Amino acid sequence: MKKIENLLIGAIFIILGVILGLNAMDITDIDIFFDGWWTLFIIIPCFFGLLKDEEKTGNLIGLVIGVALLLSCQDLLEFEMVWKLMIPFILVMIGLSILFKDVFNKKVTDRIKEINNQHTANSDYMAVFSSKKLNYDNQEFDGSTLSAIFGGVKLDLREAHIARDVVINATCIFGGIDIYVPDYVDVKMSATSLFSGVGNKRKNTNVNNQVTVYINSTCIFGGVDIK
Repeated sequence: MKKIENLLIGAIFIILGVILGLNAMDITDIDIFFDGWWTLFIIIPCFFGLLKDEEKTGNLIGLVIGVALLLSCQDLLEFEMVWKLMIPFILVMIGLSILFKDVFNKKVTDRIKEINNQHTANSDYMAVFSSKKLNYDNQEFDGSTLSAIFGGVKLDLREAHIARDVVINATCIFGGIDIYVPDYVDVKMSATSLFSGVGNKRKNTNVNNQVTVYINSTCIFGGVDIK
C-alpha cells in the first residue's frame, strides 16, 4: 500500500511540474488554481487515508465534505446548503460508525471486552499538553491505557515480554500515540475516530502467532500509529 501511495503522490508532482513547465513556455495555458483548488488539501489526504488507515470514518467524512465544497465552488451545489448539511452529515456518520463498529468487527471487540474484564489492573498513562515516553525493555507487558490530550505518548514494546493476548486502550484528543510492537505478535484493531486516523505501519504484518496485541482506540482530531 505504501508503494501505491508513493506512486500516486509522485505522479501528482510530475503532472503539476509538467503543466507549470508547459505554461512557462507558452505551450499551454492551464490554470491549476481553478475555483475551489484549495479543497484538494482536504480531498487528497482523506483519499490516501482511506487507502492506508484502519479506521475509515474520519477520512470518509473529510472526503465527502471536500468533494461537496469543490462542487460548490464550481457552482454545481449551493454553498449555503452544503454548510447547513455539514454538521448533520458528520453526526450521522459518527453515529453509524459507532452503531456498526461491533457488527463489522464483532470478533475483535468481543475479545477486547473479554481481555479487559480479565485484566483490570493495567497501567494508566496520560499526557496532557506534554509528551510521555514509555519503555518496556526486558519487562513483562500485560496491557495498558494510554491517553493523549493535546500531547503525545510513545509506547515502546519492541523488547518487552508479551506472554498472552493484551489490550492497549488508546484515547487521542488533539494528540498522537505511537506504539512500537515486537515482530512476533499479531496486531488487531478496533477504532472510533473523527477527523483522525489509526494506521498500522509495521513492515512485517503477515504474522501468525498465538499472541495478539489488541488496539482499542478512540481518536478525535488525533491519531494512533502502530510501528
